Amino acid sequence: MAAVNEFVTDLSQKNPFRKSLRVKGVQDKPGIFEMTWSGDGRATFEYGEPLRDNDVHIIWRRVGTHNIFNQP
Repeated sequence: MAAVNEFVTDLSQKNPFRKSLRVKGVQDKPGIFEMTWSGDGRATFEYGEPLRDNDVHIIWRRVGTHNIFNQP
């Protein structure tokens, strides 16, 4: 859960993501990003339209092991 807390903190403070979360774009998938928080902890996400008060809206696509990259 520490990684989720760090992710939310960085988003809410509009900071760049900290290096430990290893957030980057997914190769050949424009608009989709990946996050790695442990040896085999992975997630993919995209930004959605703000739902209220211009808050950042994250759509989690897949969460799991490295296998999530088969269908990000």
